[in-house]
Amino acid sequence: MGNEYEISYGKMRVPVYRVYGQPLRGVMPVPESPFLGRDNVLLAAEVDIEVFGTEFLPAYTVGDNSMVVATDSMKNIIIRQALDFDGATIEGYLNAIGEHFIATYGQVHDIRLAVRELPFPAATVPDGEGGFTASAVLFTGSGRSDYATSRLRMKRVDGVPAVVRHESGRCGIKLFKVTGSAFTSFVRDEYTTLPDRRDRPLYIYLDVYWTYDDVDNAFGEKPHRYVPAEQVHDICAAVFGEFVSESIQHLVHEMGNRLLERYPQLAEVRFVAQNRTRDPFYTSDENPEVKVYSDPFSAYGEITLRLTRDGQSASEAAAWDG
Repeated sequence: MGNEYEISYGKMRVPVYRVYGQPLRGVMPVPESPFLGRDNVLLAAEVDIEVFGTEFLPAYTVGDNSMVVATDSMKNIIIRQALDFDGATIEGYLNAIGEHFIATYGQVHDIRLAVRELPFPAATVPDGEGGFTASAVLFTGSGRSDYATSRLRMKRVDGVPAVVRHESGRCGIKLFKVTGSAFTSFVRDEYTTLPDRRDRPLYIYLDVYWTYDDVDNAFGEKPHRYVPAEQVHDICAAVFGEFVSESIQHLVHEMGNRLLERYPQLAEVRFVAQNRTRDPFYTSDENPEVKVYSDPFSAYGEITLRLTRDGQSASEAAAWDG
């Protein structure tokens, strides 16, 4: 009996820095965020591409590279597409890359693409009148740790490129709330050492992902239907700030409902949250609000939630399956 093969190869972490791209304008405002658009003077990102298919099997079995698109060529195409791309979103850029590969190379019929924003917020500079303003030409790579992301799975369908899976996201969010969170009434047995905490500081790491009911809305051609990662960040932060949660599970459920309420064009939202809450060590004798916390050890709790809009199945939502 012969071997069975599952084949893929590609290029990872291709850095791209595009200056003076198409601005993003016309997004719908939401009450929780001041974000209304971005200038895209600097678009910095890393891109991954992976191609699948037995067409490339001879390269593995007999060293025949006649069907292989070199990963160096992949890198060059990704960079060149950043120049040719006339859209305003990273999802649209990723789609343009995928369409180019499938349209150009007949042997490429199944690809997976990912893009991660490299955050460069505008630097704050003097405005010449005694105040400060965001620079139009200077950007800082040390100003923000969380980033937008997008993933697409594309295949050749009836001879043309088509998106069969997609997911956008905002990853690496870190939020620390000093009061207004609780964790009580959980299972108690001989293994329980954690006390009930009716008011605790809560520190979370948070990755948020979302899927559109129509993937075309991700590409920004209809900006009022586009969901900006900046607004998603701000909505989650606003919910955290105003909501008294009984657990992280309780919190991310509230965040998910708020996102689906604000964006009817979304089919699904998904969360991966880490509990990074620090343990209390000391409390001031003079003022009990003054406390010191520290890291007890490196373990942490992880909480996930996938919230699909009523009437949508996971397959209908075309949720990302890895």
